[in-house]
Amino acid sequence: MSRSQVQRKPRVVLLGSKKYAVAEYVAEFEKSFDFEIIEAEGREEAIDKLQESLMQHGPIEGLVLRKGASALGGIDAGLLKPLMPGCRIVASASASQAGFDVEWLTSNNVFVCTAPDSEAESVADMAMVLMLSIIRDVARASAAIRTGQWNKPLLPSRDASAMTLGIVGMGRVGRRLATKASAFNMRVRYWTQRRLGIDDEASLTAHYCASLTDLLSQCDVVSVHASPTAQTRGLIGRDEFAAMKDGVLLVNTSSGLVLDEAALVEALESGKVARAGLDVFCNGEHALDYFLHCDRVICTPEIGAETHGAMRRGEKECLDNVRELFKTGKPLASVNDVVVRQEE
Repeated sequence: MSRSQVQRKPRVVLLGSKKYAVAEYVAEFEKSFDFEIIEAEGREEAIDKLQESLMQHGPIEGLVLRKGASALGGIDAGLLKPLMPGCRIVASASASQAGFDVEWLTSNNVFVCTAPDSEAESVADMAMVLMLSIIRDVARASAAIRTGQWNKPLLPSRDASAMTLGIVGMGRVGRRLATKASAFNMRVRYWTQRRLGIDDEASLTAHYCASLTDLLSQCDVVSVHASPTAQTRGLIGRDEFAAMKDGVLLVNTSSGLVLDEAALVEALESGKVARAGLDVFCNGEHALDYFLHCDRVICTPEIGAETHGAMRRGEKECLDNVRELFKTGKPLASVNDVVVRQEE
């Protein structure tokens, strides 16, 4: 390795703004890396500015994408080909790898990293907010007082502490929700594709159900946290709603694709589902008109992970992965395996 290679800091570009990153952490990162921030609103602007950066400053060895990078379109050859073969890592501050051409990046020996831990606490908080809101029928109560009705049209709501919560999918978010629900003295049941260990179940005071149907039949509230995959698409459909208690409450903060929305409409119409809280929808920002106009459904525009804390944690995870790659040859966690490059 030449003297210039020893002295030169690896060049890392953050695409977007660093306003959510902790300033002290960024300052520490800059001691070891040539760190540049490129602000771009859309794909074409990002392509132009990355090309300009390459021409002025040389190869980009690490690319960090802040939350909201979906505005760039696909994270693919069309965007990143000019960075090859110098780029070694693309790290996203989002928990999802949606939009990444992982196969193409892997073929170019580029690690792809997301920030799965960054959003879990915030999404679990959102699920809890929606759950308590529909348990206490907050949306209709708020609407009633705004029209001069003082408690008259509403039946008494229930106490959360008297209810059984069913968690569908016991990953990072599901486990955090279990802890929060237990603090409200709710009984927690769960179903997941891989059962937790006995010690984890004990610490979460969560009881495992051997089948999804078994879980749904026991619960007063169902909160969906299954990861969106080909296997979980439409996981909660007509048969699953039929298995639920009459008047069940439903929360979905995971993915609109996990829920059969037509079946949910039928369940709301029949009274099988009394109320629902939805932060995600099948067609993204285009929620069904039925949900938007039904006073028994609380709709929010996918804001579960949109907190300052989640954004700061996401950017820190990105920088940690970049730092670890250049320290040891591999990031802390990646969604793909690549051939580790041999340094010259």
